Amino acid sequence: MSNSLWIHTAYPRDRFPTLDDDIRCDVCIVGGGLSGLANAYFLAKEGKDVVLLEKDMILNGATGNSTGKLTAQHDFVYAKLLKQFGKDNSKIYYDVNEEAIQFGKSIAKDDELRMADSILYSQSKNGTELLHHEMRAYKELGIPGEFGHNSELPIQIDATLTLKNESQIHPIRFGQHLARLAIEAGARIYEQSDVQLMDLNKRLLKLKSDHEVQFNELVLCTHYPIEALRGLQIMKLSVDRSYIVAAEADMALRGQYIAVDSPKRSIRTAQIDGKTYFLLSGESHQAGLESATQIHYDRLYTEVKETFNLSKSVYGWSAQDPQTPDLIPYAGTISSSMSHVYLSTGYRKWGLSNSMVSARIISDLIVGRTNKASALYSPDRTGFGSFVLQALKNTGLVVKEFTAGHLTRMDAPICTHMGCRTRWNDGDETWDCPCHGSRFRKDGSVLEGPATKPLDL
Repeated sequence: MSNSLWIHTAYPRDRFPTLDDDIRCDVCIVGGGLSGLANAYFLAKEGKDVVLLEKDMILNGATGNSTGKLTAQHDFVYAKLLKQFGKDNSKIYYDVNEEAIQFGKSIAKDDELRMADSILYSQSKNGTELLHHEMRAYKELGIPGEFGHNSELPIQIDATLTLKNESQIHPIRFGQHLARLAIEAGARIYEQSDVQLMDLNKRLLKLKSDHEVQFNELVLCTHYPIEALRGLQIMKLSVDRSYIVAAEADMALRGQYIAVDSPKRSIRTAQIDGKTYFLLSGESHQAGLESATQIHYDRLYTEVKETFNLSKSVYGWSAQDPQTPDLIPYAGTISSSMSHVYLSTGYRKWGLSNSMVSARIISDLIVGRTNKASALYSPDRTGFGSFVLQALKNTGLVVKEFTAGHLTRMDAPICTHMGCRTRWNDGDETWDCPCHGSRFRKDGSVLEGPATKPLDL
């Protein structure tokens, strides 16, 4: 069963209240991860009356199951961005993510954040060629990368590309601190407040409790948007699942690492309350397509023991990440016909910096301030050809899984989103939908959307 280091070492958690009345607000935010909390903080600081609704506990979703890397080195990405978006937009992507890191540094305290070099590494000739390609992109964009061949890791490494003085965070402690700042700025945060129905024309949300929230502006920070069908976002997002394990260690690493070739691995350490933990992640697949997922944890546990000589693995968890077809997240109005509804999703495993970038974009749009990244991150941006290809791919998967699931998994519960048969995930003990990434706990309750209603078990 998923067992996150960050969730287990969070600050002592006083629950936020459950919404028990009908209320009105300027801005309603749905989703209590880092994205939702950053939006709440930025907008409350602007004097907006902000309400944030979280169906479970804040930060227990994607944020609490991340690697905790707060960096602008988002894998092998800048060479790809240059090709797809050109120099100016690629530089904007780097700049706004670095600005998000600086914001994180400005508010963090104690061990919520520490400095770390971010390092891409190769273990093959082809991987080293990728690093050279990425280094050329760094030079063109003015990114201060350093190419080298040294590493503190006890594995064979051919080459490295280092971005110095980046950050890593304890994502839940950092998020808890941000939540307190949002409350101090005037935001209202409610947990165990599950949205069941939306009337976007009337600007009204109805909760599972039957209480209602009337809003002027709505921000969906729910990972996979509830109202995805309206803007066809459901045809533009694929959902990936990856695995992370943590073991007790003696020494902290100076850097945080990610491989550019196979096997794909992400490595860092964390220092929490006087203890050091070694984190190894990888083993990804498209969400909902595998049932025997324990094998991914077992491979990582074995690698931690045999390659890194750490015998005491104490945590293992998984993360689910929607991806857009062109690498850039979606942040902005969900469609031109619904200019009061905003969407924030598609972080491609780099949600810690991108969630704060997206929150800046959306809060600036709401208060009428120009943001240099708004066009780049817009859900309605150009590039429709790639969207069509992704739509065909995902639609084909949905049709295949819908048909095959009902023929071959007749005993599996039916997802309450669009009727696909779920699969049992033995590693995390959840029911996972292969069509759009909804996940349900063993008792059938919703863990991750776009589904909003529990399974009929």
